[in-house]
Amino acid sequence: MNGLMQQRQLLISDLIEHAANNHGDREIVSNLGNGHIHRYTWSGALGRSKRVANLIHALGVATGQCVATLAWNTHRHLELYYGVSGTGAVMATVNPRLFTEQIVYILNHSGSSHVFFDVSLAKLVAEIAPQCPDIKGFIALCDADQMPDIVVPGLACYESLVTGCSEDYAWPSLDENSASSLCYTSGTTGKPKGVLYSHRSTVLHAMSTCMVDSFAISARDSVLLIVPMFHVNGWGIPYSSAMAGAKLVLPGSELSGGHVYAMLRDEACTVSCGVPTVWMSLLEYAENVDAEQRRRDIVLTRALSGGSAAPRRIIEKFEHYFGVYLCQAWGMTETSPVVTVNVPLRKHEALTLDERFDLQMLSGRPLPGTEVAIFDDEGNRLPHDGHTAGQLKVRGHWVARAYYHREDDAWDANNWFATGDLATLNADGYIRITDRSKDVIKSGGEWISSLDLESAALSHPAIDEAAVIGLRHSHWQERPLLIAVKRKGKDVTADALLDHMRNLVAKWWLPDDVVFVDSLPHTATGKLSKLPLRKQFENFRFSTDVENTRG
Repeated sequence: MNGLMQQRQLLISDLIEHAANNHGDREIVSNLGNGHIHRYTWSGALGRSKRVANLIHALGVATGQCVATLAWNTHRHLELYYGVSGTGAVMATVNPRLFTEQIVYILNHSGSSHVFFDVSLAKLVAEIAPQCPDIKGFIALCDADQMPDIVVPGLACYESLVTGCSEDYAWPSLDENSASSLCYTSGTTGKPKGVLYSHRSTVLHAMSTCMVDSFAISARDSVLLIVPMFHVNGWGIPYSSAMAGAKLVLPGSELSGGHVYAMLRDEACTVSCGVPTVWMSLLEYAENVDAEQRRRDIVLTRALSGGSAAPRRIIEKFEHYFGVYLCQAWGMTETSPVVTVNVPLRKHEALTLDERFDLQMLSGRPLPGTEVAIFDDEGNRLPHDGHTAGQLKVRGHWVARAYYHREDDAWDANNWFATGDLATLNADGYIRITDRSKDVIKSGGEWISSLDLESAALSHPAIDEAAVIGLRHSHWQERPLLIAVKRKGKDVTADALLDHMRNLVAKWWLPDDVVFVDSLPHTATGKLSKLPLRKQFENFRFSTDVENTRG
């Protein structure tokens, strides 16, 4: 017997309709650069999104066809989020920080018909246009007097086109399983892989991040979206903010510590999300602000961190500088992205501050609608004892089941997706990522976690960034090399750094050598990139290596 409930499709267009109808006066604030702050409301965003929808039809974009963006976090990008997907077309957000050949690959692989771009990226657009013959038009996200001087097919002005379209538009009643957006992985180990989200998966993901034991976004919040909207749909915040009716603050392309501090202060932001490198810049700026002034300026109740593990010192400084709980989350492009969020349980209320910091170092617990587990190399499930490490796999309502136009063996017969991470799970369901499977170091038949070593190094006040890679050792097979960047104005010797780490990790884990460098390579999403480091140091010989000392 079926239930007697109404059947409604889960559609992205319903989110902005809800925001406009029930929270229509809540602001959307965009920093467009050069001191220009744009303000309007969810009601205004709905009207402009409907103009975009009419524009998409006028451009001849078919249902299911991709429209690409090369854009920063602004109100115009937000309008495209809703105006494109709401018609039944697919939004393909492209990371402008990728290598040019990767951007060209994504635009061609996605079959995008048009590209909407920020004028600051005009030079990039002029470079890629000749390599993308199927793109019919490039539309600059600006006013008519700001048009870039470039020669590309179908160059047009966004504001001129949008203002010429009507706000009268009826969203189509799409199948909730229809494709809504397409995001690509950063392509660190090959060509970027496309993950095609649906309306259903996106709405369910938004619901999950509004939950109290998740990001807890509500109508009372002012949310600063630091995570780029081209990176996994800005962690879904443009959707969850509409669902909750929250004020949404979009910082544009400028993410310096001072800029982020000013936006948090001026817009009374209660929630913000970013990667550890952004938080480090914010804390470095705040370090020079009077302690009492900091507490008056910043009214955050929680900061959300993801993309890579946050060093403990970031967690501690958020508490000491602002009285703010830094909440770590974990996910991937393939998981929309949020799967786990680190929110304390009732049993944790009695923890000391140091014990709570230990808890905050974990990657969190799975959200309802997702399932995580760890497996050994033979595919057997491993215990959730907080100690046994295994291959982390995930499945759920907003987890991909395949890549776009690509065959891959990352999924098994039971729909488990192999994340490529090694992790432990404790009895309460908290994940601790111990390493990427390709980064773990095997020394003398035992595993060494590069992430734990990096965390230990980063706890030293003189270290700004750290990366650990495994390199050949004639006796131990592999040993860890620590590559570190010193903080400006700080100094430490290799021996002093290793002495500091000695009390934080097993003695036999300690790196055999330390190399100090001026900077470390990063991926287009801000994560440490170890592939260039392995190539750079492929001929490195450890001081402990017998073969080296004999030579």
